[in-house]
Amino acid sequence: MKPYRFKFIDLFAGIGGFHQAMRYLGGECVMAAEINKECVETYKLNFKTDEKNIRGDVNKIEPDSIAPFDVLCAGFPCQPFSKAGYQKGFNDETRGNLFYKIMEILDGHPEVKFVILENVRNLADKSENWDIITSELMKRNFYITESPVILSPSDFGIPQIRERVYILGIRKDIRNEEILTNGFIHKDDLRLEKHFKKCKMGAAWSILEDDVSDEYIVSDEQELMINAWDEFRRKTGIKIIGYPIWLDSFGLGVESDEEVYAMQNYNEMPKWKQNFVRHNRELYLNNKEFIDDWVERYDMTNRIKLYKKFEWNCGEDVADIKGALLQIRQSGIRAKRPTYYPSLVAMVNTPILWDESKNHFRKITPREAANLQSFHGRYKFRGTDKTIYRQLGNSVNVRILKILGENLFALAKAGWDGEFNGKKD
Repeated sequence: MKPYRFKFIDLFAGIGGFHQAMRYLGGECVMAAEINKECVETYKLNFKTDEKNIRGDVNKIEPDSIAPFDVLCAGFPCQPFSKAGYQKGFNDETRGNLFYKIMEILDGHPEVKFVILENVRNLADKSENWDIITSELMKRNFYITESPVILSPSDFGIPQIRERVYILGIRKDIRNEEILTNGFIHKDDLRLEKHFKKCKMGAAWSILEDDVSDEYIVSDEQELMINAWDEFRRKTGIKIIGYPIWLDSFGLGVESDEEVYAMQNYNEMPKWKQNFVRHNRELYLNNKEFIDDWVERYDMTNRIKLYKKFEWNCGEDVADIKGALLQIRQSGIRAKRPTYYPSLVAMVNTPILWDESKNHFRKITPREAANLQSFHGRYKFRGTDKTIYRQLGNSVNVRILKILGENLFALAKAGWDGEFNGKKD
């Protein structure tokens, strides 16, 4: 076996996105920490990390109980910064303070050479969050990225829009002084451009499996509603439309516009919503005969709310709905170009596509979702599909971390990756 180049720890490890990238680059994991038991089971299934080195709550880990290591990896909890949370940032009294636990571990391990942190895009939106990260790492003798490095898998030809912030650090005394001269790592120093690749129309199909179980076919009602809205789009002549279609804003069977608007509290709406309501009313009046018949045939007034809304975001680039990527969301059925998938999220909202071989619409599989996160083809999962989708939605993209790790390590002096001896260089 090829000897390891370095040792690393994997904090907030999830199911091992960081671990895969670091192992590919020659790393040995000396400690992983993850509080979610389902994630731990998946982690153990894929990595031969010593049982005693898989820890639980990071807050309960004493820094001196961790073996010496070179690289600290952490996808620290995103809830304080996420749009889905309250965006308290470092003012969050629980999860926000986990960043300081990372700093405590660094204080106990002066031999650490590199830091690789990942978080949600929103972390970069408030300068005070970034200022805290910058000042704390610089206090510990690290050169770090001068500004947030914001990357998405789609930047590298992977068909998923998923912007994340990456914070990279190198200990000052091991840096290549010919490259890093003024206290920071500049984005140009990382030489990412050579890896950039645009996603083209149809790139979304590149991650699909050849043989998929019928269990991923959508329900009869979902397929009926998808086809119903495609008929609506074709018969009303919608090609390019700049607003969502809301059945409840049509004013079905009501003659007076004023009455329709009054029923929806139109005057109390913000301007953008008034525009949507007005456009929907006009669409209905211009296609009243067809829409009245369509509503009756598909029993649309008795459907749940998410089936009463539709968004066509494909312009004229997609001929019919079978060529689009779909999601069924609280905001309705959304059709978008097959260039890239929306971001996988921890809350299950699985993309849907047309499977020619099955002659049905189906959800993407967990393996296909794993492909979007660049997980190795032999990676194993444990738990229900719902659990797996959630775990992948919380994970990191392995290819991006490989690229960032390799280019970060290249900023060090020659010989930094010699045989590890637990001592400061």
